[in-house]
Amino acid sequence: MAENYLFDGLLGDKLGSSQNRNALFATLPGDGRRFTYGDVEDVSGRFANVLLGLGVRPGDRVAVQVPKSIEAIMLYLAVVRAGAVFLPLNTGYTPAEIEYFLGNATPRIFVCDPGKRADYEALTESLGIGLETMGVWQDHETSAGSIPDAGLAAPTAFDTVARAEDDLAAILYTSGTTGRSKGAMLTHANLLSNAQTLVDVWHFTSDDVLLHALPIFHTHGLFVATNVILSAGASLIFLPGFSAEAIVANISDATCLMGVPTFYTRLLDEPAFNRDLVRHMRLFVSGSAPLLAETHVQFEGRTGHRILERYGMTETNMNTSNPYDGERRAGTVGFPLPGVKLRIADAETGKPLPQGEIGIIEVKGPNVFAGYWEMPEKTKEEFRDDGFFITGDVGVVDADGYVQIVGRSKDLIISGGYNIYPKELELLLDEEDGVLESAVIGVPHADFGEGVVAVVVPKPGARLDEAAILENIKPRIARFKQPRRVIVVDELPRNTMGKVQKNLLRDVYKTLLES
Repeated sequence: MAENYLFDGLLGDKLGSSQNRNALFATLPGDGRRFTYGDVEDVSGRFANVLLGLGVRPGDRVAVQVPKSIEAIMLYLAVVRAGAVFLPLNTGYTPAEIEYFLGNATPRIFVCDPGKRADYEALTESLGIGLETMGVWQDHETSAGSIPDAGLAAPTAFDTVARAEDDLAAILYTSGTTGRSKGAMLTHANLLSNAQTLVDVWHFTSDDVLLHALPIFHTHGLFVATNVILSAGASLIFLPGFSAEAIVANISDATCLMGVPTFYTRLLDEPAFNRDLVRHMRLFVSGSAPLLAETHVQFEGRTGHRILERYGMTETNMNTSNPYDGERRAGTVGFPLPGVKLRIADAETGKPLPQGEIGIIEVKGPNVFAGYWEMPEKTKEEFRDDGFFITGDVGVVDADGYVQIVGRSKDLIISGGYNIYPKELELLLDEEDGVLESAVIGVPHADFGEGVVAVVVPKPGARLDEAAILENIKPRIARFKQPRRVIVVDELPRNTMGKVQKNLLRDVYKTLLES
């Protein structure tokens, strides 16, 4: 039989001998369980048999909204083995939001938290979708949900379904900050090629142990962290979520940590997180949101390690990375990964721009998704005729080839006919005494179309004065770029991956400049 492109690519050579099957895949500090690579094969086989019995066939979607658990990782692998398409959904989504995803993706089954089954019974029945549940295996006396319970009685042997490199492996919905979320279709080759590339460029081996504290409904925690570990034959310390205390308690057994910027700022608040604690660590990676240059500096000063920042998207997996060997430059996301082509283009014409000019980042490579689910016209809009994907991120490539993200195209402010890139102002504001971080937005203005508003967060104990900030930055930036107001807040709104939600800020302050 032909290979299942993703599953065999990730695990094919890990399961051929008793030594490999007995190798440790994951430890779960919360309950003391340990999963070997043999367990990965056996449990995913059990779950794949359950899925088959529920009527799941190749190409069917399996939508999943469950708390983070090792069982959920096994379900992901089971869906792939069954030849179906994995559709993870943010655990924060409400039933009203879930209704859209189920209606759009039309999955064969929807798997939810056992405690939320009643919330979805009427919805799934009306849509003709099977409803199943998944929790955590406590013991053989306590139900862990319909799929794990059925899995205990199912055989471990499963004839993994053949899938080709261009077959769909997953659909991930975008965050939907402007209009309805779109389902990014990711193929087997998209996921496997990116995992194998990252293993190589980040020097992962079977000796590595990744401290996994990320959510697994997102590309970072599921397809970067987990797939990289599987591809390298390495191990996980699998935490149910992030807490600085849990990281400190478990990091002595790890070699690597992948996180979002919030992880690192909170760890810096922990006195026990110091150079001695992490002396043995090999790599700290940050992504999903921009890392402040100040955090880079503070982290290196505290630990002696320089965080490696990279850039990816739901639609593309990882596109760029700062070098493993060489300068990891703060404020940049490094260089295009091997096999990935990246260019800066004019937003309207698509014409490539000279190095050093700001424009839209466009990428092309084996990592780039196949298009948006059931949205052929939208897919066509987002690709150039030569196959480059228009990311919507505004960026620049500096003289040394490092890529810098300036912002999102939807965050571009046009005031009086002038283009204003928020990142330029944010970098300036972040240098002000007492400013921890900032977000710059455009809000309606009667004369200029949009006016610039800065929202700033003070450092602990600092008091910020709007007039003083405005006066300080006035000589350092053109008049048309200067904020008309500076608002001081305790914190910026963020999504689950740490990205600042500027759409929420724009909504809150949309009438600020009307008077």
